[in-house]
Amino acid sequence: MGGKWLGMLKEMAPHIDRVAFLYNPDSAARGAGSASFMQSFETYAATAAVTPVKLAARDDAELRRFMELFRSAGGGGLLVPPGPLQHRASRYDCERGGTAPLPTIFPYRFYTVSGGLMSYGVDLYDLYRRADGYVDRILKGEKPAEIPVQTPSKFELVINIKTANAIGLTIPPTLLARADEVIK
Repeated sequence: MGGKWLGMLKEMAPHIDRVAFLYNPDSAARGAGSASFMQSFETYAATAAVTPVKLAARDDAELRRFMELFRSAGGGGLLVPPGPLQHRASRYDCERGGTAPLPTIFPYRFYTVSGGLMSYGVDLYDLYRRADGYVDRILKGEKPAEIPVQTPSKFELVINIKTANAIGLTIPPTLLARADEVIK
């Protein structure tokens, strides 16, 4: 998924030459959270002519400081994978809206609705509906260990045109055509 996010971000903002991957090093050391996305991000960065930047932050103060340093250097984009620290960064980035020209891709639709540039990820509503089926089966007596694991099958691309315009990006028609939702 890290490579997919990077590819879409590069398609949206072809001028970027470096992309920061935001992560919590404590979670990554335990093999949790965004560590699983980092490898495909780094692999794809080499083929996309993008310098990958690992933006490691453990707390909000570190996060804001590193994001501002990266943002002030210019020419970059930001990839925000799922996770608690990343969620706070996403809120920070969305609060700033288009005032800081940093193309960013988020993992879920609600970030883009809140002012983020774009998101690509699993459809959370679909996951909730599917979880409902699990609950129903368990309540009817089926053992959880006997229920097959389902992987996400529905993904959605959401683009915020207002944010793209605010940071001076022209959305490629090919990306618009693939979008499940366009926020004006």
